[in-house]
Amino acid sequence: AASWELDVAGGIRHNAAAARYEVQAAEANRIGTRIIVAADAADGYLQVRGYQARIAIAKSQIETDEHLLKLVQNRYEAGAATKREIEQSQALLQQARSTLPPLRLALEKQLNRLDVLMGARPGTYARELDTVTPVPSIPSIANQEPTDVLRRRPDIIAAERRLAASNERIGVALSEYYPKISLAGVLGFDSLNSGSLFTSGGFQPAAVAGLRWRLFDFGRVNAEVKQTRGINAEALVDYRQAVLKAAEDVENALASLSETEAYSVEVQAEVRSLTRARDLSQDAYRAGSITLTDVLDADRQLLTAQDQLAANRADAARAAVEVFRSFGGGWQPPK
Repeated sequence: AASWELDVAGGIRHNAAAARYEVQAAEANRIGTRIIVAADAADGYLQVRGYQARIAIAKSQIETDEHLLKLVQNRYEAGAATKREIEQSQALLQQARSTLPPLRLALEKQLNRLDVLMGARPGTYARELDTVTPVPSIPSIANQEPTDVLRRRPDIIAAERRLAASNERIGVALSEYYPKISLAGVLGFDSLNSGSLFTSGGFQPAAVAGLRWRLFDFGRVNAEVKQTRGINAEALVDYRQAVLKAAEDVENALASLSETEAYSVEVQAEVRSLTRARDLSQDAYRAGSITLTDVLDADRQLLTAQDQLAANRADAARAAVEVFRSFGGGWQPPK
């Protein structure tokens, strides 16, 4: 048995096209989800490396403060320092040590987050990531045409495909105004005697032609057409909103990356200056030309600047990940 329907008004063609567009929209959503998971995993990894760098800086600062405390104690034993200076240097050392627990807690949380994003039990990759490595450098972003960036974003593709599907659904609804002509055929054998069942006499073909027309149901058809047009108008609004939101994401991501890199340059210069100032302060303190308070202030400022620099390097790499996310995928760095 088989049946055919003549696509007089194109309803079947429009319905098939709408189904293809909906499949493409679903595929774009799947790709978008993969990009989100990849970007979140990269963000978690970069935060892990950033916290590890900050912990290493805090440990280095603790060693420096321990040497400073020993220096003050030696000067106190020689009668060149006071008990108050010992307490001040001890307080600075405790302050540096107090920065470690919050950083370790934040690191543990990001390790667990990364494990979950990788589909593993928390604690799976902690040992593998235990070796401290620098925060990955940011690749140079090639010149990207705005239209090219927007066209490859999965959310834009999905919105456009849903809009196209809703437009095809209008064609399906309009086809209901026209008659539908169908043809059905049956080929088989029919006999009261099994001996003559599969003979030419038992062969029984049949064909039926049909006509279906919603001639007296045009009110409902009108309502269906209006409904599909309303859905199409809504899909158009969603598409426009998706484009505007995508443009906002791209502009914000690029601006964040640019400003973060500029801030990193300034902090690097600040760290270099404060390092020289701290070293000169310690030399001057050994010579007895300045007080310990000046040394402690220089040391405290350097610790803050170094921590900001390590955090900013991770933030700059995370901003690059946001650019990746906003572009709807990666980019090819210039050669």
